[in-house]
Amino acid sequence: MDAVLMLGGTGQAGADTAALLRRWHPDLPLTIAGRDLGRARKVADELGNATAVTTDLSRRDLGLPTDRRHSAVVATLWDAHHNGLHYAQDHGVPYASISSALVDTSPELVAVAQRPTASPVLVASHWCAGTAVLAALASTREFGRVDRIRVGAILDELDTGGPAGNADLERWSTATTAGLVRRDGRFTWIADVETEVVSVDGRAYPAQSIAILDVTSLALATGADDVRFDMAVGESAGRRTGGRASVEVRIELEGTDRAGNPLSRSRYLVHSEGQRPLTALGLALGVERLLGLALGAPITPGLHTPESLVDPAYAVRRLDELGATFVDR
Repeated sequence: MDAVLMLGGTGQAGADTAALLRRWHPDLPLTIAGRDLGRARKVADELGNATAVTTDLSRRDLGLPTDRRHSAVVATLWDAHHNGLHYAQDHGVPYASISSALVDTSPELVAVAQRPTASPVLVASHWCAGTAVLAALASTREFGRVDRIRVGAILDELDTGGPAGNADLERWSTATTAGLVRRDGRFTWIADVETEVVSVDGRAYPAQSIAILDVTSLALATGADDVRFDMAVGESAGRRTGGRASVEVRIELEGTDRAGNPLSRSRYLVHSEGQRPLTALGLALGVERLLGLALGAPITPGLHTPESLVDPAYAVRRLDELGATFVDR
C-alpha cells in the first residue's frame, strides 16, 4: 500500500493520529507533511516506516513530485484552498478532514457533488473528529426509539489545542455566534445559546449551544426530534483534583425501550488526558475504515461522515484501549 499523506502531520492532531495508525498498523507507510521539514523528519523518524515532506497548500499538486503516490490524504489542519481535497480527487484516493466544521462544509459538499465518483470523502469536523457521536450512538443500543439527545462537552481551558486548533475556533466564532439545534423535528438556529453543563463531579459549568455537525449526525442517525450540543470551557475535574487537564462528554438520552416503555440514560465519556487522544482516535478510526484496514473492504467514492463509516461498538472498544472510560449517572 502507498503511504497515507498527513497534511499538518507535525501538529497535535496530525502527529497523534499518525501515532495511533502506526500502533494499529505497523506496516502502513505514512508521509508526514509539515511546513518545517526538520520537524516533519523528527516525527517521521519517531514513527518509523514514514517519510517527511513539505507541501504548498496553495497549489493543486501540493508541490509534490508527479511520481509520488499516496493511498489517502488526511487534512488535520485548515486547508483554505481545499487543494488537499482536489489532490485526492485528482488521484482517486480517499480524503478526510477535521477542520471545516458545520459552517465551512459547503466547498467539500459541492466538490463531492461535482465529482461523485472521484474519491471517498470523509467530513469529520465533529467534536473530537466524531468520537462523541459514536459514543452517543453506542449508548442508544437499549432504545427502541430515541426522542431527545443532549450532548455537553467540558473542555479544559488549558486544552484548547495548538495554534491550528485555536485558529479554527476563531474562524468558526467569526462565522456565527448562533447555535444549531433540532427542536420538534426541525433544525433551528438559536440566538439564546447560554446554558450549562454539569460535570461528572456535580459542578455546573456555564456553557453555550454551538453549531456543530454532531447535531445533524445524531438527529439523522437516530430520528430524534430534539438534539443539541453544548460546550463549556473551564478548569476540568482532572485538573481540580491535581491531575492533568481532562475532558468530559455528557450524553443524555430520552425515549422508549424496545417494549415501548419510557427510558432515559445519562452517562459521561471521560479521558484523563484531555481532548487530544479522542480527536486522534476519531480521525484514525475514519482513515482506517476508508482504507479497508478494519471492518470490511475499502469505502466507495462519495460523501461520508464518521457514523456512516464506523461501527459505534468498535469505536467503544478502541476508546477502552485508549484509556477512556464511561461513567453512568
